[in-house]
Amino acid sequence: MIEEVKSKILKHMKQAPQSITSRGLIKKLNIKDSKDFYRALNQLKQEGLVSVDQKHRVRLVEKKETVKAKIVSLSKGFAFARPADGGEDMFIHADNLKSAFIGDMVELNNVKQSPKGLSADVDAISEKSSRTITGTLSRGAGLCELIPDDAIRYHIPVEKAAMMNAKNGDKVQAEIHRTPHTSMLSARIVKVYGKSNSAKICSDAIIDQNQIKTKFSDEVLAEAKRIAAQTITEQDLKGRLDLRDTSICTIDGADAKDLDDAISVSKTKAGFKLGVHIADVSHYITQGSAIDAEALERGTSVYFADRVIPMLPKKISNGVCSLNAGEDKLTFSAIIELDKQGEILNYQFKKSVIHSKVRGVYSEVNQLFEKTADADLKKKYSPVIRSLNAAKELADILKARSIKNGTVDLDSTESKFTLDDKGVCIDVQPRHSGLSEQMIEQLMITANQAAAKLAKERDIPFVYRVHEQPSPDRVDSLAELVGALGLNPRSLKHKGDIATADFADIMRQAEGTPAQKVISHQLLRTMAKARYDTHPIGHFGLALADYCHFTSPIRRYPDTAIHRILSAMLETKSKEELNKRFLAFANTAAANSSSAEVRAMQAERSAEDCYMAEYMSQHLGDCYTGVISGVTMRGVFVELPNSVEGFVPTLSFEGADYRFDGMITQVDEKSGNKLTIGQSLDVKVVAADVASGRIDFIPNI
Repeated sequence: MIEEVKSKILKHMKQAPQSITSRGLIKKLNIKDSKDFYRALNQLKQEGLVSVDQKHRVRLVEKKETVKAKIVSLSKGFAFARPADGGEDMFIHADNLKSAFIGDMVELNNVKQSPKGLSADVDAISEKSSRTITGTLSRGAGLCELIPDDAIRYHIPVEKAAMMNAKNGDKVQAEIHRTPHTSMLSARIVKVYGKSNSAKICSDAIIDQNQIKTKFSDEVLAEAKRIAAQTITEQDLKGRLDLRDTSICTIDGADAKDLDDAISVSKTKAGFKLGVHIADVSHYITQGSAIDAEALERGTSVYFADRVIPMLPKKISNGVCSLNAGEDKLTFSAIIELDKQGEILNYQFKKSVIHSKVRGVYSEVNQLFEKTADADLKKKYSPVIRSLNAAKELADILKARSIKNGTVDLDSTESKFTLDDKGVCIDVQPRHSGLSEQMIEQLMITANQAAAKLAKERDIPFVYRVHEQPSPDRVDSLAELVGALGLNPRSLKHKGDIATADFADIMRQAEGTPAQKVISHQLLRTMAKARYDTHPIGHFGLALADYCHFTSPIRRYPDTAIHRILSAMLETKSKEELNKRFLAFANTAAANSSSAEVRAMQAERSAEDCYMAEYMSQHLGDCYTGVISGVTMRGVFVELPNSVEGFVPTLSFEGADYRFDGMITQVDEKSGNKLTIGQSLDVKVVAADVASGRIDFIPNI
């Protein structure tokens, strides 16, 4: 109701921009409930859209030169906003926040530079975020507070009348309310998840906090059931390339159920013929259907240690679209011919039908390549062994070519979690990529590259995967760090744009040194974030002019979108018709998919932190030798061999007086001892908070 009244007020003020008294406005709009009117007017005033003077005259606020930004942290007395187009975060005093909340998009004015950094005022709230957050209930004698999970840096009092029987230490969801005319917040609990010392429970809250949908509507499930019941007909096969006799196989993890890509490789006189055969999801999921709308909204499947939240219902992702061995399956194939140096000679994209000969597993194929496979494994893969050996040979050539072109091979560590039958994390180890995983990655990159080349050549609406040049300021900071670590930053200091090969040079220098992981991490932070766009501006990280995501339509919407566009392109050569059908669609798919990817990554990382803390909570008092992975004003981060990272405050070094050099080192002014990035450090685990994902170490001296 309030939003309707706000809309009426704004509409009238834009049509008749002269000032009017609040009472006059009530009469003009014929609003019966004055309480609703004044609540709406007060909100519009707080949002900076209207002004009300001492004589109660209402005026529309004129638009000023402002900076669009997002509130990224909230503390008592101040907040920080991050500009939408990049740049450093801006300080905002609480008096100039205009009731903006964490996650709100705001327009900033009065931007000023000071020795401490940029500051600004909120001119208006352009887009409100949810006022529902998650956190942990802290309940003591006469005190009840919410410890927010979000970047709200203080505890929020909980209204005792809205407790929902929540107990101390419970993970809860709460609505946040602001006391009128003040900056005071209060929380009303609306959902209780359970004990916050459970990573599984915390993951439930993280899913809600990131607004990730876990259930499909009855309409979507009914539609999925109808699709799953479909069988392949003669009409479906009409015009398709019949590859059922070709030596094709899938290769995935042992527990994967949504098999959306298969491969075939053969050697030719010129070099190689590569077939990348992708589940023809767009054949089953039509534009405008309930499932399509749901998939567009979800954007991507989300992966947690204990569950997968799929983009598509399981009857489709694990059933009709999954390229199960021994079954005829409809596919969209990229047929690519390459020379002996891995150069793409030509390519074509065809609707096809395949019959996968083997359900390959990464660990098994690795044994084949490492010559450790037993007789049973050799027999299983005998129908496709020639294809696999050719694929491995081609992938090695592609990898060498990629390195020669300057691709950065970052040393990024992913973690693998082992859970017991109750869902409790009992082990964490770094995830290793074997020969078969690396092979599939190279073949998929080639197919993605070919699809993007085709779209750019035809100049059709498309969803590209883009990765922009890093900003000069970030490159300068990287060069300073590289120099401080004793490496040569010359490749980062030449004139003109930085090339991917310049980053690769730094990584080569760091290889095998204690600084390798730190440099890899810093290179990643220096780069822009990859995203989806309708313009083919290239991919910096892969050193490719053309790139997209074609190979995973079961779990990523951009792949589904471009399958649909390329399918239409095969049916019509009319660029005008393709623009009419897909120009707006491609823009929407790119924007929604980029947002969904960020949301999923944030949720996955937060959940991983909780699982790591849950594991380390079982090892309090244990000692480890780790490597210093980061240095801050207050202490150092230490990464253990199992990939877990924890914090060591400098105050925990008894008798020392450490001072931060502002870059990579803490120096003890008494002894001269140093704590620097890449250095080994013996530590003891002293605390692990599952709710926040925080792990604390102290030096084990």
